[in-house]
Amino acid sequence: MSIEKQRLYNEIDTLPEELTNQVINFIEYLKISYVDTDAPDNIMIKSKKDLKEKLQKGINDINKNRVYSIEEVFSKMDNI
Repeated sequence: MSIEKQRLYNEIDTLPEELTNQVINFIEYLKISYVDTDAPDNIMIKSKKDLKEKLQKGINDINKNRVYSIEEVFSKMDNI
Protein backbone atom coordinates (compact mmCIF):
# COMPACT_ATOMS: atom_id res chain seq x y z
CA MET A 1 0.00 0.00 0.00
CA SER A 2 1.32 3.42 -0.91
CA ILE A 3 2.06 6.01 1.76
CA GLU A 4 -0.83 8.16 0.52
CA LYS A 5 -3.32 5.30 0.73
CA GLN A 6 -2.09 4.37 4.20
CA ARG A 7 -2.48 7.99 5.29
CA LEU A 8 -6.00 8.05 3.83
CA TYR A 9 -6.86 4.81 5.60
CA ASN A 10 -5.58 6.19 8.91
CA GLU A 11 -7.67 9.35 8.49
CA ILE A 12 -10.80 7.37 7.66
CA ASP A 13 -10.18 5.03 10.57
CA THR A 14 -10.28 7.96 13.02
CA LEU A 15 -13.48 9.49 11.66
CA PRO A 16 -16.58 9.66 13.79
CA GLU A 17 -19.12 7.10 12.59
CA GLU A 18 -21.61 9.78 11.53
CA LEU A 19 -19.13 11.15 8.96
CA THR A 20 -18.35 7.86 7.21
CA ASN A 21 -21.31 8.05 4.82
CA GLN A 22 -20.32 11.58 3.83
CA VAL A 23 -16.77 10.42 3.11
CA ILE A 24 -18.03 7.46 1.07
CA ASN A 25 -20.31 9.77 -0.93
CA PHE A 26 -17.44 12.16 -1.57
CA ILE A 27 -15.12 9.36 -2.70
CA GLU A 28 -17.82 8.10 -5.09
CA TYR A 29 -18.28 11.64 -6.38
CA LEU A 30 -14.53 11.95 -7.01
CA LYS A 31 -14.45 8.66 -8.89
CA ILE A 32 -17.38 9.67 -11.09
CA SER A 33 -16.12 13.19 -11.75
CA TYR A 34 -12.59 12.09 -12.66
CA VAL A 35 -12.03 13.11 -16.29
CA ASP A 36 -10.27 10.61 -18.51
CA THR A 37 -8.00 12.82 -20.59
CA ASP A 38 -7.63 10.06 -23.20
CA ALA A 39 -11.33 10.24 -24.11
CA PRO A 40 -12.19 11.96 -27.41
CA ASP A 41 -13.22 15.61 -27.12
CA ASN A 42 -16.59 15.00 -28.75
CA ILE A 43 -17.74 12.79 -25.84
CA MET A 44 -16.22 14.72 -22.95
CA ILE A 45 -18.43 17.24 -21.14
CA LYS A 46 -16.29 20.21 -20.14
CA SER A 47 -18.90 22.63 -18.82
CA LYS A 48 -22.62 23.33 -18.59
CA LYS A 49 -22.41 25.23 -21.87
CA ASP A 50 -20.64 22.29 -23.53
CA LEU A 51 -23.31 19.89 -22.22
CA LYS A 52 -26.09 22.13 -23.53
CA GLU A 53 -24.43 22.33 -26.96
CA LYS A 54 -23.98 18.55 -27.13
CA LEU A 55 -27.59 17.94 -26.08
CA GLN A 56 -28.81 20.44 -28.69
CA LYS A 57 -26.73 18.70 -31.35
CA GLY A 58 -28.33 15.40 -30.33
CA ILE A 59 -31.81 16.89 -30.58
CA ASN A 60 -30.97 18.31 -34.01
CA ASP A 61 -29.68 14.90 -35.13
CA ILE A 62 -32.91 13.25 -33.96
CA ASN A 63 -35.00 15.84 -35.80
CA LYS A 64 -33.01 15.18 -39.00
CA ASN A 65 -33.34 11.39 -38.47
CA ARG A 66 -29.58 10.99 -38.01
CA VAL A 67 -29.86 8.26 -35.40
CA TYR A 68 -28.19 4.92 -34.59
CA SER A 69 -29.57 1.65 -33.33
CA ILE A 70 -28.50 0.44 -29.88
CA GLU A 71 -26.26 -2.17 -31.52
CA GLU A 72 -24.52 0.50 -33.61
CA VAL A 73 -23.97 2.67 -30.53
CA PHE A 74 -22.41 -0.15 -28.52
CA SER A 75 -20.27 -1.13 -31.49
CA LYS A 76 -18.95 2.43 -31.75
CA MET A 77 -18.35 2.56 -27.97
CA ASP A 78 -16.26 -0.61 -28.15
CA ASN A 79 -13.97 1.18 -30.62
CA ILE A 80 -13.35 4.21 -28.41
